[in-house]
Amino acid sequence: MSGVIFDVFETPFGWMGAAASSLGLRRTTLPQPSPGECLDIMGADADVAAPAPDRFAGLAALVHRYFEGEAVDLSSQPLDVRDAPAFQRAAWAACMTIPYGETRPYKWLAAQVGKPAASRAAGQCMARNRLPIIVPCHRVVASDGGLRGFGKDAVQLDLKQRLLDLEAGRL
Repeated sequence: MSGVIFDVFETPFGWMGAAASSLGLRRTTLPQPSPGECLDIMGADADVAAPAPDRFAGLAALVHRYFEGEAVDLSSQPLDVRDAPAFQRAAWAACMTIPYGETRPYKWLAAQVGKPAASRAAGQCMARNRLPIIVPCHRVVASDGGLRGFGKDAVQLDLKQRLLDLEAGRL
């Protein structure tokens, strides 16, 4: 995809990557131990992109403040998700309405997109979230409040808990 730009920047939780088109953000990463791991996660979005750290300076500053515990509004970032299926885009948009420091169950998310019986499908949308932190999928939890569906292993669930603790002022 031509016209895509990217940057990798350091945050208090680790390195994050971001890629964008002229329409908005296409991909972000969760914090990683190294810039290279961010680039690996961004895959094709970074492979065909040109580095543009100046374009992402504002985002990096907002994300840095977020990881320092400030309740910043990341939902105003323009997104380019036009290639995602409609249900996925709707689920991501609904997720972005969950207030800082609060959580909602997958069932709530499904209801917000007009498919109250589609909790699993809503969960899959969060699993396919290519804009973590911006689309705060860490705020979506199981009906019993348990942590589910955030990455592939316990390390990622630990990060989900850490993000929830950060937003609740417990860090």
